[in-house]
Amino acid sequence: MISLVRAELRKYFTTRLAWSMPLAMAVLGALFAALQGLFLAVIGEFPSPDGTMIEPAAMFGEDAVARLVYTGAVQMGYLLALVLGILSMSGEFRHKTITATLLAAPRRGQLIGAKLASIVVVVAVNALAFTAGSILGGAITLSIGDLPLFPDPGGLLATFARMVLVLVLWGLMGFGLGVLIPNQVVALFVGVGVTLLVEPLLGLGITFVDQLADASKYFPSQASMSALDLFAGIDPSLAQSLGGSEDALSWWVATLVLLGYAAVMAALGWILTARRDIA
Repeated sequence: MISLVRAELRKYFTTRLAWSMPLAMAVLGALFAALQGLFLAVIGEFPSPDGTMIEPAAMFGEDAVARLVYTGAVQMGYLLALVLGILSMSGEFRHKTITATLLAAPRRGQLIGAKLASIVVVVAVNALAFTAGSILGGAITLSIGDLPLFPDPGGLLATFARMVLVLVLWGLMGFGLGVLIPNQVVALFVGVGVTLLVEPLLGLGITFVDQLADASKYFPSQASMSALDLFAGIDPSLAQSLGGSEDALSWWVATLVLLGYAAVMAALGWILTARRDIA
């Protein structure tokens, strides 16, 4: 089993993806966090109840602003983590290496276990690069806005740790999708399309149906924001205007929801790989 994990990690770390993806994630994390910080720490203002304009730090608090800035790129982060998960399995079918892989490791259960373990390591490495970039980009705009960089060090450290965990869980979801749809191009199209378009539009649509209004907070994207506890200490109505749910899940329940999605997709990938005929 250990040798299989090493082999799977070698497949990744001996390709250009090993340095290009962490670099891309760090750069995108920095850019999007800086952009979020530009609006929340430098030039942004919101109308107060009395009609005057007020800065976000005065309205939400310095802790909340720092948390929102540093996690401003999280949607891009879990999208790329999903892509990594998809590539880990669909790449075997695209490049016709699945037959050789199964001949070298005929016990499919061990192979899938090794792939899952390697995905956790690979996505965690990329997630750390993404988090580092987000901290750098966010810190620059927070300093420009004359706001403290780490007003709540313990709370922010927990947020960063949960962000890495969220990205890893999205990577596992991508693995299941890559098995479910062996065609790499289609799998990427479906994964990106559902994450960026279908899920947000569906979540918005069901809010107009009273019987289904609460279901949107269990969607992966909303659960990801809740797992990071992005809007802690912010008025629910204001949180909703920022893209959150008015009655959001607690961070640990949201984490369990994401873990459930990841477990279902990973189990689906395990079952399909074990039973699928390979030419």
